[in-house]
Order: sequence, then C-alpha cells, then structure tokens
Amino acid sequence: MKPFLDDTFLLETPAAERLYREFAADMPIFDYHCHLPAAEIASDRKFENLTAIWLHGDHYKWRAMRANGVDEALITGAASDLDKFRAWAATVPKTLRNPLYHWTHLELKNPFGITGTLLSPVTADAIYDRCTEMLQQDDFSTRGLLKKMRVRVVCTTDDPLDSLEHHQLLRDDPGFTVKILPTFRPDRAMAVENPKSFNLWVDRLADICNRDIPDYHKFLECLTLRHAFFHSLGCRLSDHGLEEPYAEDYTEAEVAAIFARVRLGREVSAAEARIFKSAMLVDLAMMDHDRGWTQQFHFGALRNQNTRAFRGLGPDTGYDSIGDFSMGRTLGRLLDRLDCQEKLARTVLYVLNPRDNEMIATMIGNFQDGHIAGKMQFGSGWWFNDQKDGMERQINALSNMGLLSRFVGMLTDSRSFLSYPRHEYFRRVLCNLYGRDMENGELPHDFALIGETIRDICYRNAVDYFGITPLEG
Repeated sequence: MKPFLDDTFLLETPAAERLYREFAADMPIFDYHCHLPAAEIASDRKFENLTAIWLHGDHYKWRAMRANGVDEALITGAASDLDKFRAWAATVPKTLRNPLYHWTHLELKNPFGITGTLLSPVTADAIYDRCTEMLQQDDFSTRGLLKKMRVRVVCTTDDPLDSLEHHQLLRDDPGFTVKILPTFRPDRAMAVENPKSFNLWVDRLADICNRDIPDYHKFLECLTLRHAFFHSLGCRLSDHGLEEPYAEDYTEAEVAAIFARVRLGREVSAAEARIFKSAMLVDLAMMDHDRGWTQQFHFGALRNQNTRAFRGLGPDTGYDSIGDFSMGRTLGRLLDRLDCQEKLARTVLYVLNPRDNEMIATMIGNFQDGHIAGKMQFGSGWWFNDQKDGMERQINALSNMGLLSRFVGMLTDSRSFLSYPRHEYFRRVLCNLYGRDMENGELPHDFALIGETIRDICYRNAVDYFGITPLEG
C-alpha cells in the first residue's frame, strides 16, 4: 500500500514518476487566469493567521463546511479566525474522496512543509500555530509566496473601471520579478437585464473617461479607451463569464435602441438582452483582435442559485452550480461570425459541464487558422472540474480530437495565494497519463520526446501563446 501523498502521489508507473521528476516538477508557473487581488501583492501583505490566507473567500471550503452542518457564523460570520479554522479542521476528515482532501494536504505540504500529519480536530491548533508563525516571515508574504512557488506571470481579473493603480505600482517596482498583469473582464458592460446597476456602471465609465455616454456608439468609444488603458499596462487577455454563448441576429439600430431604453431605466425583454449581449461580444472580440489579445470565455455556470444566501452574503460565496445549457450551435455561430470578418482573436474556451468536453474539443478544430499554433484552445478543467477526474476527461477529449501538445496548461482560477499546488496536482495527472501510455506501449519509450512535450504543456506553450515574456530573475 502506497503512503498517502508521498513523492509518487498520483503517479502509477515508473515512467510517470520519471516524467514528473525530470520534466515537470521544477518548471515555472505561468498563471494566466486567477482572481488574486493585485492590491495585496503591491502591499506585500503578510497574513495575520492561517484562516486569513486559507479560508477567507474560499467558497470551495465554505460549501464543504455547510454540507458538514457547520453554522454560517463559523464560515463567513463573526466567529474568531481560530474557531473558523477549528470548524474547517473538523470538516476535513469528512472530505475523503473529495478533491479538497488532496488540496488541503498539498497546501500544508507546500509551502508549509507539513507532511505525515493529517488535519483534524486533534491536530488543528498545532497546525494553526505553526503556519501562523511561518506566515509572519518575509518569504511567506504575498510576494514571497509567489516566488517560493516559482510563479513567473500572474494575470488577475479586473473590471474595465478598475484604476489598475496597484498594477502600475508593481510594474514600476524593479525589485519584484514576478510579472503581474491585468485581464479585461467586461461582464458588467453587458448586464442590461438589471437597468439600475447597469446605468450606475455606465455612469462611472463616463466619469472615468470624462465624456458623456448618450448612445451605444459613445459607450463603445469609452470601452475602447479603457481597453487601450489596460493594454498600456501590459494586459493581453480578456475574459467573459457567461452562462452560454450569444449569437443572435441583430442590426445596429436594434442594439442602439436597446441601449437607449436601458439608459432611460426601462426594463428590456430576455430576447432584447440576448441581442444586446450578442452585439457586445462581437464588438469586444474585435477590440481584442485589433490589439492582438487572447479572449477567454467561461461558459456554463448557474450562479447565485440560493436567493436567501445571495441577499445575505452576495455573489461568489458558494451557491453556484453546473448549468445545463445547449451551446454548440450558438458558439459555432459566434466564432464563425468573427472568423468571416477575419476578426477572430486567439481564443480559450472553458466549459463547466463536462458533458460539453468533446463538443469544445471538436469546435476549436473548426477555427484553427494554420498560422498560429494552437490558436483555438480548450481551457483546462475549470471550477468543479479542476480535480483528477475532471482534468483527465478534459485532457483525454483534447488528446483524442485535437493537439494536446499545443495545450497552454493549468491555471489557478483562485483567490488564494495557497492555491499553486493545483499546478503540481495537474502536472502529476498529466505525467501519469503519458507515463501509463508509455508503459502500455501506446506511446514510444522516448523520454526526450515526451518530456519536452510535458515541459511545453506545463509552461512554455503559455509563454509562446500569450506573447507575454516573463521577467528575468
């Protein structure tokens, strides 16, 4: 029986062990999509205790705690950080076979060096005290942790109205060698189904751009200005969080009329909202293409399903689920609409429902252009799928129907500075699949050939694909 979480964790064959050890383990990290707060990196925050860095904002853990019968006061409420940690420690033994059990102990192992001890009510206080003490050291600050994890590039997720002041501070700091770049996330620019919040957002956009926004044309002008501002600070990616693709037929007059109606505070129909979103996706995609950016689309999340919890806690608190949308035909129309105008930028597509894996893996093949290697990407297993089964299903779909060798690899998609062991987890899964095929005679016993492919997927493909050069140091 293998020990839990030893050096051969998730590696089932000698070939897999060698691939991981020689080609994957020491590769740097290019985190091209995450939700880390740039302000905390700019200030080089030191977290006051383990709960502050590990449980605050982590709705993965919150969901498990609620399922274990933990009171909300010990999750997002007014309980002390120590009591919240004790509640989490009491939940961890109940997460066996949930990926949280792996992630928890991987994150205690790296960066804290805790091995051979399982988190439980018995060990909770000792682990809390040890980690909290370590968090006061310089190499456990936000910047210290990024360096410790060998992170070279971080792309955060930012609203177009963001001042990006913290990104400017980081850009101008010659002593910090991790490149921190913004990502343009214009979801609120499309949210016409709520006229009040949409208009507040547009009013703020007008103030920032110092111009009136009386019509859709001026709206696009201001968004283009923000797009250019993001570009000036190194942004090379956009991102959209959508339930499903939008590709309705529309005219400029229809879109202008919908915008004018919303600006008057009037409600629009579901059909009109879809028309507006369809036009916005095209116009924003054209901005991305014209500046040489990569666009990302995250499809398939049903968000904020618990109304009572949403009213009390707000979004991103653990009340989202996998959606059941039919998106192949609409996605094809959207991509074709852009391709017909020769305005289809590099594109990464993520789906939350693994049912859609093969559809996406074949869809990207329709729009590869023969000039940019891997121009169309099937994004890594996302959210509920960034675990062993989900990663394997995504990798196998891409292997069978596309070129896994051109894949840009793993990302954290996290708000936590302790989430980087997810890259280790992914790399072990990846090496295990290749190693198993080598042992079975399904791939050649050529470690140089396959090892270089592993290095590409772990890091080098992302550097080449996104056109972002890491800093030296």
